[in-house]
Amino acid sequence: MPNAASQAARTAKPRQNETRRPPGADAALVLADGTVFWGRGAGAPTGSPATGEVCFNTSITGYQEILTDPSYAGQIITFTFPHIGNVGTNLEDIEATAPALTGCVLAADITEPANWRAAEHLDAWLKNHNLAAVTGIDTRRLTRRIQGGGFANAAIIYTPGAAPDIEAAGAAAAAWPSLEGMDLAKDVTCDALYDWNESVWSIKHGYGTQLKPRRHVVAMDFGAKHNILRCLAGLGCRVTVVPAATPAANILALGPDGIFLSNGPGDPAATGVYAVPAIKALVASGVPVFGICLGHQMLALALGATTTKMHHGHRGANHPVKDLETGKVEITSQNHGFVVERGSLPEGVVETHTSLFDGTVEGIKLEGKPVFSVQHHPEASPGPQDSHYLFDRFVAMMEREEEG
Repeated sequence: MPNAASQAARTAKPRQNETRRPPGADAALVLADGTVFWGRGAGAPTGSPATGEVCFNTSITGYQEILTDPSYAGQIITFTFPHIGNVGTNLEDIEATAPALTGCVLAADITEPANWRAAEHLDAWLKNHNLAAVTGIDTRRLTRRIQGGGFANAAIIYTPGAAPDIEAAGAAAAAWPSLEGMDLAKDVTCDALYDWNESVWSIKHGYGTQLKPRRHVVAMDFGAKHNILRCLAGLGCRVTVVPAATPAANILALGPDGIFLSNGPGDPAATGVYAVPAIKALVASGVPVFGICLGHQMLALALGATTTKMHHGHRGANHPVKDLETGKVEITSQNHGFVVERGSLPEGVVETHTSLFDGTVEGIKLEGKPVFSVQHHPEASPGPQDSHYLFDRFVAMMEREEEG
């Protein structure tokens, strides 16, 4: 729970000079408490203010993968690394067909790309996806504000050639509801069932194709990142992706060897209203189940645990996590604002991984059944590959169930 100092920080009044537009400023990030961060606009003008929960990501690489992660629906990303855009964008480093986030905040102006894989300037890419950015912001100060005061609603306003309407942006930010209680998976899930066979990327050949699958995995799509599906395909899986609200009977009728519960945005309790009953039935079926991020949280709900909104969440590619079964410490990629409450884990549900940053639950398993999940992202897009073994563990579970 936030302490008194944190609560005071969240309701603090803006500095008096924050409402005065500096020379050259044509954009701003305005928090719900009225705090104004002036800057220069990039990407697409906003028209009306673009609202969401502002968060910070500490990754120093992979900004295009971050910007296309569906788990960022309803959020404004603040990059703590100052040089965003210097490698441009391309057609390969994407985690979804279209980005779902609200916009982004950058410390420095976007420079010309300097990378052999660059196909398009980041500013042009943002415009093409109708996304606004604010550059030239003191992202250190903004990050300290989020760390100290907790998550905050905000609005981006970018009106080239005119003074931004700060009052309208502040009102829009204050009126935007919290992510708590929001089911955003319905906005980013697929419209219909489809098959996936694209496998992992190599520098010489790009993405591969899985033509000889040995196992069949059905993935419940709550906002699945493409590289998770690639990792499964790369290990010999035929992947069938189904919409988030697909009933368990329909999934089991596909004859899966394993069931995957994907990452995604929003409040797991809200999405769980329709997903948890299906997950309970899937667990009861005996088919191996593996969940990541939102899938991990909803599996926990299905097993009888509870989840809660975090003070400011985990977002970055440098988070240490300890595997409690092996004692191994992994550096992981993370993106979540909700967490499974340790004290709510029922008998038979065992914590397998814990965060070495704040001690929160990072993984669980169900004793006696091939069912497990993790809070972090083992697919490493972006991020380290320390946790890739979890996909191997899932495949091994499917093989044991077949042999048994």
